[in-house]
Amino acid sequence: MDRTNPATGEALEPIESDTDADIDAALEIASEAFEEWREVPINERQQLIGNAADVLRENKQEYAELMTEEMGKPLSGAVSEVEKCAWACEYYEERADEHLQDETIGSDAHTKTFTSYEPIGPVLAVMPWNYPMWQVFRFIAPHITAGNVGLLKHASNVPGVAQAIEDVMHEAGFPEGVFQSLIIHSDPVEGIIRDERLAAVTLTGSEGAGRAVAEAAGSEIKKSVLELGGNDPFVVLDDADVDAAASVAAGARTLNSGQSCIASKRFIVHEDVYDAFTEKFIEEMDELTIGDPMDDDTDIGPQAREDLMEDLHDQVERTVEAGATCELGGEPLDRDGFFYPPTVLTDVPRDSASANEEVFGPSAAVFEVSSEDEAIELANDIDYGLGASVWTADLARGERVAHEFEAGMTYVNQLVKSDPRLPFGGVKDSGYGRELGRKGIHEFVNEKTVWVQSADTN
Repeated sequence: MDRTNPATGEALEPIESDTDADIDAALEIASEAFEEWREVPINERQQLIGNAADVLRENKQEYAELMTEEMGKPLSGAVSEVEKCAWACEYYEERADEHLQDETIGSDAHTKTFTSYEPIGPVLAVMPWNYPMWQVFRFIAPHITAGNVGLLKHASNVPGVAQAIEDVMHEAGFPEGVFQSLIIHSDPVEGIIRDERLAAVTLTGSEGAGRAVAEAAGSEIKKSVLELGGNDPFVVLDDADVDAAASVAAGARTLNSGQSCIASKRFIVHEDVYDAFTEKFIEEMDELTIGDPMDDDTDIGPQAREDLMEDLHDQVERTVEAGATCELGGEPLDRDGFFYPPTVLTDVPRDSASANEEVFGPSAAVFEVSSEDEAIELANDIDYGLGASVWTADLARGERVAHEFEAGMTYVNQLVKSDPRLPFGGVKDSGYGRELGRKGIHEFVNEKTVWVQSADTN
């Protein structure tokens, strides 16, 4: 695997890829490991995932620097990401047995009927580069603790992180084969999904990749979970605290240098507060510091790859050509690395690129609406349905609007974010299934009905 430091454009030392023989061996090891791992008592599995949290925290600076080197994330955000991975591990250390305990269901007299939650086998996790540790640990923490085993196909620009994650699991004491990282490109994925030794697959990534994985898994009648893209609305109503909304909006758009599926991307603002919000929002975006991601003062680092920066700029250019006004930014920075500045577009046509496509970088599209109903209509007028937020002083109004959003996650006076305690996922072209929380751990278990009849009643 070739690697490039996106802050400098310089090549990093490549990492050797796995061969077809390596893949076959990994599947065999996973299949054998599952038969033993599934029998390990849940309290022992919980202890091991707790150990993983300790390993993550003990080495968080090392893991953070590796992420920043491979994909350009500001170091402060990378450290926070490792901490969040540890939090997810600790959550399932505490709650996995509770979430997986048998559920008694009343039925006939003289019977005992219940649902048992049992692991299903090796699961392939196809994961992206933007949160290269968090995306993987939000798979590992619930599903390995539930008794499944995991195979990771990570993004090709973060192979070092993929290896580091496997090292975390080994250091935490997990048995060999319970979690393996495959250093491969995308071509072998379909064959792995179709292999009879694999039970299920989960993917976080693009809509196109999701469709391909779903097609392969569906044809094999295997369970799949997809967390795909988003073009999340950030709705500011006429009674919102404009300063608070604008301040959070800038962070919500530029978190992880704007490279987040749940980043707010379309800012839909009531006409009564439009001018005040837009002025404050541009000011907040303009004050963000762009620079070396290893510098603690940096807010926005480079885009992860040169082609991604070029795609982002193409979307901005096509949106301006369609009639939008560029209020801030709008051009790649003239420096080494793949840097794109905070960008704000207004007067954005509703059929333009920034209105309809996932914009994966620090470019924001601002829309003016005349009513709450128009705001909801515009928020939902998209093929995606991942997250949405609404800003208002009236919490009852906010909750009502949140129910109107066609999205898997809705927030009132808060940016959309993931939390180990809450289910995470989308609707429409943003995918299906849920990660995290009690709902997430149940995605890859057999919800088995058990009926026990008293012998003297037969």
